[in-house]
Amino acid sequence: MAVARRRVPFQTVRVIAALLMREVSTTFGRSSLGYLWAVLEPIGIIVVFTLAFSIIFKQPPLGDSFPLFYATGYLPFGMYNSAQSKISTSIAQNKALLFYPAVTHTDVVLGRFTLIALTEFTVALIVFSGLLIYSGVNSVASFPHVFMALGMALVLGASVGLMNATLFEIFPSWRSIWKILTRPMFFISAIFYLYDTLPSDFQAVLWWNPLIHIIGSLRVGFYPEYEGAYISWLYVIMLSLVLMTIGLVNLRTSNKFIINN
Repeated sequence: MAVARRRVPFQTVRVIAALLMREVSTTFGRSSLGYLWAVLEPIGIIVVFTLAFSIIFKQPPLGDSFPLFYATGYLPFGMYNSAQSKISTSIAQNKALLFYPAVTHTDVVLGRFTLIALTEFTVALIVFSGLLIYSGVNSVASFPHVFMALGMALVLGASVGLMNATLFEIFPSWRSIWKILTRPMFFISAIFYLYDTLPSDFQAVLWWNPLIHIIGSLRVGFYPEYEGAYISWLYVIMLSLVLMTIGLVNLRTSNKFIINN
């Protein structure tokens, strides 16, 4: 194996940019339908939520707009889920590129994460802009809460994905176990209800779900009357840093195993 040489920052940027272009091609293809589907999928899910729950309830748990309430729940969850699932397979799907001396594991992960971030933020901008116009809302209550929530949804997802990227390679059975363990996440992340309305015993358990804090913060950003006193950014940030550190250490220590396996 060739000895890795120290690269200057410009070379790193060029490699990541090339990997980004490759990710765009493999993810969306040459047709614009791929980009369109990235926007239509979350809109379709929000429409289904709106139709289903508006039949049962007269008003959403917060505010007056069913679509806006469910968008503030589903979009950050979707951003997290997209990041964690796609980052977790980034090493396995690009393993052949790792034989090139100029390409590192970090380059592969950053290339994919950049595409995920650009896509998800664009989708969020389009969806929320449309919903604000549709709902007759002139402005967002707190832009810092909105950007922090969306950004941390991506960072948390990337951290989880980075940790799993090596674990999936070292312990193949972990992939199936992970799917089983995380299947309830859709129902325990306060997507279509408010954390505050749950019984205290449930709140004590679900508080440890970082998505509760992320979704709560996004709703603080859109609803001036919502306080979200339970939100702890310190917990979300520290958890993300721990998971990211585990992932980076695993990448470094399992480098040869991953390439040769």
